Amino acid sequence: MKLQKLLSPVRRAIDEYHMIDAGDKIAVGISGGKDSLAMLYALSALRRFYPESFELEAITVSLGYESFDLEPIRALCAELAVSYTVVSTRIGKIIFEERKETNPCSLCSKLRKGAFNQQAKALGCNKVAYAHHKDDVVNTMLLSLLFEGQFYSFPPKTHLDRMDLTVIRPMIFVDEADVIGFKNRYSLPVVKNPCPADKTTKREYVRDLLRQMNRDNPGVKDRMFTAILKGNIPDWPARR
Repeated sequence: MKLQKLLSPVRRAIDEYHMIDAGDKIAVGISGGKDSLAMLYALSALRRFYPESFELEAITVSLGYESFDLEPIRALCAELAVSYTVVSTRIGKIIFEERKETNPCSLCSKLRKGAFNQQAKALGCNKVAYAHHKDDVVNTMLLSLLFEGQFYSFPPKTHLDRMDLTVIRPMIFVDEADVIGFKNRYSLPVVKNPCPADKTTKREYVRDLLRQMNRDNPGVKDRMFTAILKGNIPDWPARR
C-alpha cells in the first residue's frame, strides 16, 4: 500500500474527530510493531502539508529485555527527522520475575502507559498518539462484549485529566491488512515483541475469532465497526 492510501484514512480520522490543533506537540508511542511504525510514518508525512502545524516526539518504553534491539527504529526516526527517546524500565522483571503475574497484560499496560505519559510530559507534549487501527477498535468491542457484558470500545480521542494529556488514535479508520501492506512496501523495521505473554492473551483469542467470523461472513468486521461508530458509546466525541 502506498503512503497516500494510508494518509487518506489517517487524515479522515484527524479531521472528523479534531485530533490536531496548531502548535500541538504529539508524543508518538512506538512499540516496535508495524502499527506504531506505520502511524509514525504517516504523521511525519502529514506534518509537511497539514494546515495546522504540529511537532512530533517518538517514544519507546522498553520493558528491560536485552533482546529488544531498537537501533533500526532509531535509524528510521532519524530518516523521518523525528526526535526519538527510549525510556528504560524494569517492567518486564517486575511483572514476570518478581510478581509472577498470571494475568500480566492489564498491569503491564498500566505501567507502560504511565512511563510513556510521564516522558511525554517531560518532553513538553500536550498530546499522545496510540496506533490502534480499525481491527483493534472492533477487537476491543468484542472483548468488552464477551468478557465484561457491555458494548464498549476505546474512543478515538480522550483527555486524561490527571496528566493533562489528550490521547488521539489517528489510525482508527485503517484496516490492519492495509497496515501489513504498507509495512511490506516500505520495509518498516519491525522489532519482535520480547514479551513472554505475546500471542497467548484473550486479545489474541478475539483477533483469531474476528478473522474467522470475517472469513465465514465477509464484511462482518466493517459492519461491527459501523455499529460502534453509531452506538453512542460513552466517552466517544461527536464527529465533525
